[in-house]
Amino acid sequence: MNRLRELLPYFGRYRLQLLTGLAGAVCEVSLGLAAPIIIGRGIDELSQSFTSGAMLQDAGLVIVVTAAQGIFMFLKRRIMVAMSRHIEFDIRDRYFAHLERQSQAFFQLNHTGDLMARGTNDLQAVRMLCGPAIMYSTTTFLTACGALFFMVRINAGLTMLALCALPFVAVATKVFGKKIHQLFQSVQEQFAVLSTHVQENLSGVRVVRAYAQEIPVQSGFESLNHEYVDRNRQLIRWTSAFHPLLQGLIGIGFVAVLWHGGGLVSSGVITVGQFVTFTFFLARLVWPMIAIGWVINIAQRGSASWNRILEILESEPEIVSSPGCDQNSIEGDVCFDHLSFAYSDGQPPALEEIDFEVGAGSTVAIVGRTGSGKSTLLSLICRLWDPPAGTLRFDGTDIRQICLDHLRSAVAVVPQETFLFSASLEENIAFGRPSASQDEIHQVASIAGLEDDLELLPNGLETMVGERGVTLSGGQKQRV
Repeated sequence: MNRLRELLPYFGRYRLQLLTGLAGAVCEVSLGLAAPIIIGRGIDELSQSFTSGAMLQDAGLVIVVTAAQGIFMFLKRRIMVAMSRHIEFDIRDRYFAHLERQSQAFFQLNHTGDLMARGTNDLQAVRMLCGPAIMYSTTTFLTACGALFFMVRINAGLTMLALCALPFVAVATKVFGKKIHQLFQSVQEQFAVLSTHVQENLSGVRVVRAYAQEIPVQSGFESLNHEYVDRNRQLIRWTSAFHPLLQGLIGIGFVAVLWHGGGLVSSGVITVGQFVTFTFFLARLVWPMIAIGWVINIAQRGSASWNRILEILESEPEIVSSPGCDQNSIEGDVCFDHLSFAYSDGQPPALEEIDFEVGAGSTVAIVGRTGSGKSTLLSLICRLWDPPAGTLRFDGTDIRQICLDHLRSAVAVVPQETFLFSASLEENIAFGRPSASQDEIHQVASIAGLEDDLELLPNGLETMVGERGVTLSGGQKQRV
């Protein structure tokens, strides 16, 4: 829960909305507390001298107060929920941008499904914490303080009796809140595993079908799904028991008030109107007591999810541009100077003592058996992995001293595993240079041997290729 303070900077841009929403909550609660006072006063007035005019006046006043309360409730909800959506948007933007900056090693350690779960399911829980939790906790606190103030003014002893169950409510909230937090974190972790399984098997559906593995894959999904449901059932059992327990404890206070309050009315200590007002305020106090559990539930879920998101946001990208990096034009002279590289400490080197130079304008083929390090060598050229300092130079400059974006914009890459985005052919071809003109796109499509294929496609370069280029053949994808 201590890490929740790291959410505060996200509220900075929406300070006005937050303050306006809180002001709306103050007005809503104030009007809500006025209604019982009007009703109680009206009952006492009617018991002394009944007049239809006074009754209509009090009834009209209650209607006006209730209508005004509803207006402020609407404004509060609209402002606070909208604010939480904006914060969700900001966090999601930062989260995605942070993922885009991560190195290859990061994605080897973190599954895609887990990253997606954190950016969707976990972020939804954080949004509930930033909006509804603040909204309801504010309303709860103000209502509780206001109701208690007026209840004490009516009769302090009766108020103490009404609150006899409060210590038990506090203990139940602490015990159940801790357990709910643990179970929700467990549910989120299993959801991430489930998402990873779905993402992998849908991406590799062609392989699954080619090897007739539909049934084993379905069986694996069913097993993970059962585990997800079982963990949710445990969470549901605890949350389902929590609210009835709170209501039962609060009910004890109501019974005590009815028993002792009736005696106070009979003895003339308080009037009937005051007793009715007191019971209305006690009823107003029931929601805060129940809402405490609900808000704590949201806070526990949001806290667990925020911690999972922070784990990603706090993982610093391993490969970044150095301060004062070089942005001079790159001619293309590449020099490997006794380069040795291992993917991690303790692993045998993937490359050892590589020493050669490729002049600008030259064409060089690198050949070798599987696993000899060809792909690793080329990955180092665009710094998908970082080479040791001083072992790889572009035009005489250490590659680690060249600005990362500048370096990668000067390198064209055609990977072994063809990947196309779910966009048009034109967008995929111009992905590395969005400013390319139509003529340039047509020219490179012609050089790649796509002209005959474009004539057969319904919309030429504007044809949508589907997810990962699924509508194209393997050869067509490679040429694109």
